[in-house]
Amino acid sequence: MSDDTSPDDGPAGGRLDRTTMRTLGRRAATHPLVESWTFEPDAISPRSLAISLDSSAYPDAVDAARIDIHWFVTNDYYVHYVETRGTARYQCRWDRHPKTDAPRAHVHPPPDAGDAEPSPLGSHHLDVLFTVLDHVTERVETLHGDAGHSA
Repeated sequence: MSDDTSPDDGPAGGRLDRTTMRTLGRRAATHPLVESWTFEPDAISPRSLAISLDSSAYPDAVDAARIDIHWFVTNDYYVHYVETRGTARYQCRWDRHPKTDAPRAHVHPPPDAGDAEPSPLGSHHLDVLFTVLDHVTERVETLHGDAGHSA
């Protein structure tokens, strides 16, 4: 196995693309909402790229937010956004992989990452990353707008 790939037993199968995931982490770190990135469980045997988002950018009701990315050498992916409030979770996931009952590129929409719908995201890793980060930025703006109306 080369340094650029590692095994993964996810539904898409194949090998994780560590080089692309490292690039995604480094590029994500340039975004103002991103606090840090790391491989989980570690860089030697990564299972995912974990991007921690700056909790101070969110209203107080949100405890934490993160993006987990699985990127495969086939350019298939799972990008999972999770926001926690105590024991409650708000989440959505963008996927690109073969699926019998949905298009190859699909999204599991918020608030609970429900049934798959067609996704406009393509296969270029940086386009996917920054489109997802744009979505997260809009989500944060919406949360602040909602918090301002409830005061």
